Amino acid sequence: MPLTKKVKKSLPQQTAEKLRKKIQKSGMKVGDKLPTEPNLMIELSVSRTVLREAIATLKAEGLVEAKQGVGVFIAAQKKALPSLLRASTQTLTDTIESLELRTAVEVEAVALAVARCSLAQEADIYRCFDAYEKKVQNGDSAEQEDFEFHLAIARATNNQHFVDFLEVLGRRTIPRARLREEAGLPKDPDIEKSLNSEHKAILDAIEARDAQAAQKAVRDHLQNGCERYRTLMREIERSKS
Repeated sequence: MPLTKKVKKSLPQQTAEKLRKKIQKSGMKVGDKLPTEPNLMIELSVSRTVLREAIATLKAEGLVEAKQGVGVFIAAQKKALPSLLRASTQTLTDTIESLELRTAVEVEAVALAVARCSLAQEADIYRCFDAYEKKVQNGDSAEQEDFEFHLAIARATNNQHFVDFLEVLGRRTIPRARLREEAGLPKDPDIEKSLNSEHKAILDAIEARDAQAAQKAVRDHLQNGCERYRTLMREIERSKS
């Protein structure tokens, strides 16, 4: 029987929900401008990173649109997006299925990153890898750094659609620490060390400008992620026995 344990909504997901309610209750119409980012940060008591992820979710839903240098506006209603991009990931099964989709997209993204990334973008990928590795060495949770590493590769494609896709879907597929905690399971530092090695393989391939090796490294990394979540499902089931 598939596991359907509910996952607690993240802070960005909660913030997106508050923004939806704010828009609905205020009676804002198409073309109306949302308050400025600093004002929303104060009103919602969230960081810039959390607010931007919440707005990215609303953009994916077609509720708002951003105009560079101007602000965020209520968008004209469009055809609804698939539930995968509209709803938060609620179960471990959802997480695995989302990772499978990420694999298809990120394997292509890393090939484009190899071909197109600037020296500055490559340096940003290195910076994100170093930040992740430092957290692992200190025994700290590195989920944010994990996401930032993948996001840096998406930016290196120089195609904003890859960035938008990952901002909506990517972070929701890295809930391992929260899931283990909710299930009463201890942290597993070996998982973070394995992830670090997999990230290093991706990094080395990008540095060598070897697109095929980079694609293989990304595919292996995300497929291993699916298997790690399947293992976690089994652990949670055993802990309930």
